[in-house]
Amino acid sequence: MGDPKYPRKVWRKPKRPLNYELKMDELETLGTFGLRTKRELWKAHTELSRVRQQARSLLALTQKIRAEKEPILLKSLSRIGLISENATLDDVLNLKPTDLLARRLQTIVSKKLGFKTPYQARQAVIHGHIMVGDRKVDIPSYTVTIAEEDSVHFSPESKIPEMLEKTKAEAPKVEEPIEGKEGNEAKTEAAPAEAAPAEAAPAEAAPAEAAPAEAAPAEDTPKTD
Repeated sequence: MGDPKYPRKVWRKPKRPLNYELKMDELETLGTFGLRTKRELWKAHTELSRVRQQARSLLALTQKIRAEKEPILLKSLSRIGLISENATLDDVLNLKPTDLLARRLQTIVSKKLGFKTPYQARQAVIHGHIMVGDRKVDIPSYTVTIAEEDSVHFSPESKIPEMLEKTKAEAPKVEEPIEGKEGNEAKTEAAPAEAAPAEAAPAEAAPAEAAPAEAAPAEDTPKTD
């Protein structure tokens, strides 16, 4: 059993941690669900591996024993929303780690209570602003069951709902441009630009008028006999 002060690890590292594609997928999952470290993702992988192992072991049993134990596993998974009530063991084997992460309290709060990012939802959970039914839950990785999902709400003394409403009210509204008004403004702005070359025309003709003035001194020269 071991010393209770040093419990066994509930997660296992991937076999190829230096795989580039694996690292990119892990980082994307961390940002999508607002996980703090990769350890939380590895816990989901380990838990999913345990559930799949149970499903594979049931497939190897006889029909009589399988009929007794299979409903227990399916009922426990359907209770937390991983599979439907009419699911089979094949549906259990097709589960993904993201299905487990989607049932975390942090993810449910982020989608249901209007937070912009899952990291804001995580902070609200840790600081005790979230209640599940009549009790406060400050564990972001808490698995929310189907029966508890509708009872997730803010605590009565929390001021976060007021802050969220104030943020929505202060958000700038983007006005759609009016085509008629924009067309008139464009025409008025383009009119002076088109008239500019016409005003510059006399300036170009000025050197032609000054040409006779340069030839005048040649007529005043005295004639010699």
